Amino acid sequence: MPVPWLQLIDAALGVANFARGRKSQAQEEPSQQLQAGAQAPGGLEARLASVVVAALKEAFDRDSRRLELEREQLAAERLRAERAMRLELRRQAADLEIGRLRLLGGVAFTSWLATLAFSARLIGAGTGARVALGLGWLCLLGSIAASFVAQSHAAAAVEALATGDDSRPSEPGAGGAFALGLMLVGLVAIGVAALLV
Repeated sequence: MPVPWLQLIDAALGVANFARGRKSQAQEEPSQQLQAGAQAPGGLEARLASVVVAALKEAFDRDSRRLELEREQLAAERLRAERAMRLELRRQAADLEIGRLRLLGGVAFTSWLATLAFSARLIGAGTGARVALGLGWLCLLGSIAASFVAQSHAAAAVEALATGDDSRPSEPGAGGAFALGLMLVGLVAIGVAALLV
């Protein structure tokens, strides 16, 4: 039996035409809907406008949330920087105070050593000179001790700042003033002892 080639080719062409026809109808339907929407008063434009408005609103909301988050991060960063600056300034002030107290202690110790050179001459003098010399030495040694105590308080405050506990004061308070006062009283007493000789 011979193969009906012409009928097979005709059937293939018919299927292809049928598929093309369905495809063109599917393409024509949206375009017809667009035309119908364009002809209807505000139908398509209203839908497109609502889609555009919704997209813009979402974009603006997203941008406003992002800007708010950035503002909060900047504020937190500014607060951290201010706190770090305050702690650094307090640490530097405490370090300067420790240096001042060391200088006070060194001057008091040097003054005490210098008076040892004159002690033989002052001890041989009268009772008033010896009492003034003893009082001067006592005040100088007290000044050295007060300076060491104030240094330890200032060092503890610096250590507390380094660990993050900024509740402790960084200044030693009255310890430095007391050390300076004792040193001055001691030097005056030794000066009086030298005058009494």
